Amino acid sequence: MHGVDRHGKTQWQGKYSRQKWLDGLSRKVPAGAEIGMEACASSHHWARELQKRGYHVRLIAAQFVKPYVKSNKNDRVDAEAICEAMSRPNMRFVAPKTVAQQDIQAAHRIREELVGQRTAKANQIRGLVGEYGIIAPVGIQQLRQALPGWLEDAENGLTDSFRALLNGLAEDLRYLDDRIVESVRKTLLPSV
Repeated sequence: MHGVDRHGKTQWQGKYSRQKWLDGLSRKVPAGAEIGMEACASSHHWARELQKRGYHVRLIAAQFVKPYVKSNKNDRVDAEAICEAMSRPNMRFVAPKTVAQQDIQAAHRIREELVGQRTAKANQIRGLVGEYGIIAPVGIQQLRQALPGWLEDAENGLTDSFRALLNGLAEDLRYLDDRIVESVRKTLLPSV
């Protein structure tokens, strides 16, 4: 931690463990003070905890702090750079998210990842059946429709061993489809 007064003059510095930093800060800094933090994985949680204690919290994206790092990167230097960045009149800040906002953001991120996994799975299927001379249709819906026919067609050159593998890939694709539908349902209708 790095504490400065309203003129930017260093008042104190401290190093605290994750379990003790909040109490250490509360002993040094009066409620109502402005606290700056780099926006990171846990910053929204800690911002809410600080707000409960009466602090005004400002989160700064890491790319806006980086120009103010004066020497080799470490926690002390980063804390000083955050104070320096906060003093800039045109600095852009990230609003701390509520738990509900984080839930929605998490749902969107998970859905986006699932869609990426489904695309990768579809491309894997296309590539593998292509090795057997089967040209997969463009589009995920057309691929879904073609899969049962490929699995049932005894004359298409697919071995029993590959059919078993392809069936597993088709199940993976259905599972990802179901997860995507469920994630959309929960995001749009969170009370369900």
